[in-house]
Amino acid sequence: MNFHQTVAAAILAASFVAGPAAFAAPASKFIAMVDTDSDGTIDLKEVQAVASATFDKLEKDADGTLDKKELKGRISKADMKDADPDNDGTLDKKEYLGVAQALFTLADPDKDGTLDAKELKSKAGKALVNLLK
Repeated sequence: MNFHQTVAAAILAASFVAGPAAFAAPASKFIAMVDTDSDGTIDLKEVQAVASATFDKLEKDADGTLDKKELKGRISKADMKDADPDNDGTLDKKEYLGVAQALFTLADPDKDGTLDAKELKSKAGKALVNLLK
């Protein structure tokens, strides 16, 4: 396990202790949970680390994919359709990380490569938080 995976696992563990309510907390609290470099924003690398750990946590049946049941409403039907090019009704890890990246990009209208609390309150920002919960 590399450094980023270790950090993501620690963040994920902390979120379990804090419970799902932590992800419903204000955007600034979400940022604090994901922001491994403590710069007050989250970047794509931090999002991808948490998304990877979230995928691993959700993937219960060891088939390498997440189905609708495992996703538990974390992704809209439209995003699922866009992220599932083979139309098999599941997302593999690459597809899941692609959704995280797409939502990050949509939530970053100033294209500075980071998301702040205001950007996380956008529709795409909220969808990203929901994906990572």
